[in-house]
Amino acid sequence: MKKKLNKNSLNGFINYGIILVVYLVLQFLIGGGMVSNSLQSLLVPACCYVVMAMSLNLTVGILGELSLGHAGFMSLGAFSGIVTSILLQSVLPAVPLRLAVSMAAGALAGGLGGVIVGVPVLRLRGDYLAIVTLAFGQIIKNIIMVLYVGVDGTGLHVALNSDRFILAEDGTTIIKGPMGAVGVTKLASFTAGFVLILITLLVVQNLVNSRAGRAIMALRDNRIAAESVGINVTKYKLMAFVISAALAGAAGALFGLNYSSTVASKFDFNTSILVLVFVVLGGLGSIRGSMIAAALLYVLPELLRSFDIAEYRMLIYAIILILVMLATNNPTLKNFFGSVFKKKKKPASRTSK
Repeated sequence: MKKKLNKNSLNGFINYGIILVVYLVLQFLIGGGMVSNSLQSLLVPACCYVVMAMSLNLTVGILGELSLGHAGFMSLGAFSGIVTSILLQSVLPAVPLRLAVSMAAGALAGGLGGVIVGVPVLRLRGDYLAIVTLAFGQIIKNIIMVLYVGVDGTGLHVALNSDRFILAEDGTTIIKGPMGAVGVTKLASFTAGFVLILITLLVVQNLVNSRAGRAIMALRDNRIAAESVGINVTKYKLMAFVISAALAGAAGALFGLNYSSTVASKFDFNTSILVLVFVVLGGLGSIRGSMIAAALLYVLPELLRSFDIAEYRMLIYAIILILVMLATNNPTLKNFFGSVFKKKKKPASRTSK
C-alpha cells in the first residue's frame, strides 16, 4: 500500500512538473519573441482543451461511461461566464478577479447542467447514455441560438424571441440569438489557463486517489460486484459526472472570454468528438496522456501550416491520428514495449537483491 501511495504521489508531482516546465519555457520563448502571434493565439484555447480532455477522461476513462455532449457543458460555462463578466464590469474593475468570478460562474453553470442531465440519465448505460448526452449537447446549442440576454437600468432581461426582447436606451445586449455573444471584453490569459489546468489536475488526481475515486473505478470495473459490497452507484456516478461537467464549464468560461464574439456553433457535436479523440489517443484513464494529447493535437494543424504544406495539413493531421490510434491499440507493439521495459527492470531487481 505504501508503494502504491508513493507511486501515485510521484505521478502527481511529475504531472505538475510537466505543466510548470511547459509554462515557464513558453513564457521564456514569448518574452524573447520566438513564438509567432498565430501560435500565441492558440495558447489559451489549448489550455481550455487540456482541461476539457482531463474532465472528460474523468467520465469516460475513470467512470467508464461514454459521454458525447461534453461541449454542451462547455457552452453553458462560456455564455454564463460572459454574462457574469459583463454584469460585474463596473462592480469588479480588476480583470483577474472578474475573470476568476466569471470562471466560477461558468463552473457552477456546468455543474448545474451536469446535475440536470446526470440525475435521470446516469441510470442508462452504454449507447443509450451516449445518445442522451449527445441530444443534451444539441439542445443546449439550439436554445442558446434563440436566446437573447441584455442588461439595462432595470436589471437583466432574458427572452427566447427577439420580438419580446426590449431594452431601455442605456441597455446593453449581451447575447443576440444566432449572432451569439458580441462585444465581449477579452479577459483570458495564458497564465489564467495555466492556473486552471493546475486546479483541474489537483481536483481530478485527488478524486482518483481518494476513497470516492476507488469506488468510482470499482463501478467501472464491475458494477454488480461494487453494488454488492454497498457502494452507492447513483451517488458516485453523479459525483464524477458533475465534477467533470463543472470543470468543462470553467474551461468554457475561459474560452468564451478569450474572444470578442462567441457563437453557439463553436460548441457543437464536432467539439465533443474532438475532445473524445484527445482522451482516447491519450489513453483512457490516463490524466497525463490526456494533457499531452490535447495540447499537441490541438496545436499540430497550426504547426503544419508553418511548413509550407497548408493545403495538406488536415490530411497529414488525419494520417497522424490514424497511426497513433493503430499504435496505441496494437497488441504486438504493446507486448514489444512491455517486454523491453521488463528487460530493463530485471537487472535492477537482481542488483538490488
